This record gives sequence, structure tokens and C-alpha cells, in this order.
Amino acid sequence: MSRNEELSDFLRARRAAIDPRSLGIIDDQARRVPGLRREELARLAGVSVDYYTRLEQGRPITPSDSVLDAIATALQLDATERTYLHTVSRPQTSSRRRTTRAGQAVRRGQLELLEALGDTPAFILGRRTDILAANRMARAVLADFTAMPARQRNAARWILLDEAARSLYGDGWAKVGSEVVGTLRMDAARHPDDPRTAELVGELSMRSEHFRRWWADQKVVEWTYDEKILHHPIAGTLTLATEAVTFPADPDQIMFTLLPKPGSPTQQALTMLSAWLEQHDPDDEPSAQAPRS
Repeated sequence: MSRNEELSDFLRARRAAIDPRSLGIIDDQARRVPGLRREELARLAGVSVDYYTRLEQGRPITPSDSVLDAIATALQLDATERTYLHTVSRPQTSSRRRTTRAGQAVRRGQLELLEALGDTPAFILGRRTDILAANRMARAVLADFTAMPARQRNAARWILLDEAARSLYGDGWAKVGSEVVGTLRMDAARHPDDPRTAELVGELSMRSEHFRRWWADQKVVEWTYDEKILHHPIAGTLTLATEAVTFPADPDQIMFTLLPKPGSPTQQALTMLSAWLEQHDPDDEPSAQAPRS
């Protein structure tokens, strides 16, 4: 078996992120490297130093769920990080999904759902944060994804490389960027043999210094809900609550909705933007790109 570099890098990064003083560990002398020592982490997790060292080195061993939970607790991982730890600790042939050549198809019912949301911007992401479909308001508020070449319709690529996205998110761009990188890392862990993911990570590593730094941070993210402030060139400042909804039939697809508060200036701005769209493109429908692998 090959060395588990994902697990090794993640354990090292999370161990280095812990402040020993938060655990009551006080040193008389300065530490050569940040974070906990291996022996301290092993003691907190209740495992031998040798076992933890081999695990952190990515040796071909498969720890039990109880050992992983103990290490997760010692590392102070949140729920998403715990899931990631369990995922990358497993052999690729067991719980980790193997990528198939079946395309990422969006069902007609999903497109109708996007259309039924009316003035609420909504879109669907798939594997690798690929943008699979977006309704008219999402394309008006975020970007006209249908005008992009198919291989560029990707949230990570758009957010990190498109200057218009940086302007749209303003001061919140770095938070959004680090989150999309963390989401891409989680997807890569679930589909470790996907060449398209490797290609995307390679491209972003070459073209974005921010991506290289955030990828090295080993942050993992699963989108749930949040609030975003957008600076739209026509509608002005928009404050929107985001909700992420998964589809039971395909857990790799997530629908995002951008919801304004009822009666708020943001809702009024979206209503005006929708009316403008009706005049300029009255027959527009939710778009879906061709199925992608």
C-alpha cells in the first residue's frame, strides 16, 4: 500500500494549529515548531506515541473508528473535520467513492424547482464545485455561467480567478474563497482517483497564490447555511442568506438558494432586477450544461 499523504498532511496541519497553552501545557523554553508535540497528542488521544507517529507518517494502517474519534477529540476537530479524518483514513476501495464516467446530469425536476423559485437566485453545484445549473436570477446576481466555456463553469475557478467575483464579494471574498477551497478538498477526499479534480487542483495551484495557501492550510468545509453580502454593479449592496440543500438521489449535487429578508432593501432590489430581466429576456429558463464526468 502507498503512503497516505492526505492523512499525513491533515494530521500535521491540525496538530500544528493547536495552542498548547489552551490545554494548560506551559513550556519553560520556546518550541521549535508550533502546536503540540506528537507525544502530547498521543497522550491526549490515549494511543502510543509509536502508533500515532506511524499514522501521521501515512503508514499503511487502518485505525478503528474509536481511535479516530479519540484523535479527533484531541485535535479539537469540528464535525466536518471529523468526517474528513474518517474519510481519508479509509482505504480507497472501501468507504471512499470511486469516480465513474457517468456524467453529472441535472434532472428536469431539479430545473423546474430552480424556475419555481422565481426572484430567488438559485443554482446547483456538483462534483469539484462544477456549476451544473442556475436560474435566471442566479446568473443575473452572480455571473452568466452559460456564457462561459463548459470547463470553466466551476465555482472554485470562478471565485478564485475571476476579478468580477472578487469585486462582487468585496471584503468577504477571502472567506468565500477559503470555503470553496475547503469544499474542494472534501470532494477530493471522497473521490480520490478523479483525474478532473487533480487537473483542477493543479491549475488553481499554478494560477492562484491564495489557492496554494488555503490548500496547504488543510481546511475542510461542507456548506450548510450562511449570510453573504454582495456588491452588485446594478442592484447595489445585497444581503442574502444562503441555504445549501442536498438531493438524496445524488449527494454529490447541492442546490444553493440566496434569500433576502422579506421587505428588505435587498428584496426590493431583486424585484427590480427581475423586472428588468423580464423586459430584456422574458423567455429565459434555468440553464443546465451537458452532463459532465
